[in-house]
Amino acid sequence: MQDFHVTRAQALLQNAQEIVTPAQVQAAVGQVAAVLNERFKTPGAGFPLVLGVMGGAVVFTGTLLPQLDFPLEFDYIHVSRYGDDDRGGQVVWKVIPRQNVAGRTIVVLDDILDEGETLAHVKQRLLDMGAAEVIIAVFADKDIGRSKPIAADIIGLTLPNAFVVGFGMDVYGYWRNLPGLWSIRQEDLKPAELETEYPIPDVKVSGNGVN
Repeated sequence: MQDFHVTRAQALLQNAQEIVTPAQVQAAVGQVAAVLNERFKTPGAGFPLVLGVMGGAVVFTGTLLPQLDFPLEFDYIHVSRYGDDDRGGQVVWKVIPRQNVAGRTIVVLDDILDEGETLAHVKQRLLDMGAAEVIIAVFADKDIGRSKPIAADIIGLTLPNAFVVGFGMDVYGYWRNLPGLWSIRQEDLKPAELETEYPIPDVKVSGNGVN
């Protein structure tokens, strides 16, 4: 079984193209950090609650947090979307904030703003829970060529409308660990190939990665 996954992961990357280098990735994270540091550097700017969206944002979050030079509280959330992607599907909260968000400034960190349905739901849910302000900071914003239900307040970089892996983003659970970003060819994304003796359970190809 392990050999199957190693072979499958390597095959997916064989024809991939690196579109963002590791140095460019780090520069994008630094840009997000600079904006947040500027926002919260003044006295009275508040004590924000920073929420990382698991699991795609784990690498972005872990890289960003040490670059923030203001007092903050950290927690994480975990949401998944099921159903008809074209209609937004159903957003299910697996982990809600453990801290009280009422009256707080919330900074939500996510790896990529793709279709935007899930992040729009997250922002509205936090506001409904009483958050005073919700700031959306994403490592990457994908240019999908049409309007989205939400716009990020802070963006590290903009990506083309392609299937991208690396720096926390995955394909069938593979390659979150890549330090740069790679574009996977659509013709190499063949879910039918997973219907083997060793299928990966509960994976569904979305607009960018696998949920």
